[in-house]
Amino acid sequence: MKYSGLRPILWTNQLIETIDFYTKILGFAIAEQNETWGWASLYKDEVEIMLAKPNEHIPFDKPIFTGSFYINTDKVDELWGELKDKVEACYEIEEFEWQMREFAIYDNNGYLIQFGQDISEKM
Repeated sequence: MKYSGLRPILWTNQLIETIDFYTKILGFAIAEQNETWGWASLYKDEVEIMLAKPNEHIPFDKPIFTGSFYINTDKVDELWGELKDKVEACYEIEEFEWQMREFAIYDNNGYLIQFGQDISEKM
């Protein structure tokens, strides 16, 4: 058996605003959108996410997630330069002992997104 990918579904009551955040600020593109379903599929390079309004079968007061979404990139400093004045940062760019240079931001719902670049090859 082989797993072939992971596409998280982020729940939001602000679907249009969330689509705008991911497309206009983070540079994602819309693969598919269905307003009747309250759903959209977005992608950027090899990263895919889905956005959805919560359905009536699951209680939903506000977005919650007890982790983060970690996106690897090859130009983390350039990305930080593009985003730092447009988003709410959790922590600014820095190098860590595990050989990653990274930063973290919050999306418009409060979901935590980390961006990192492997710097072990620099050594």
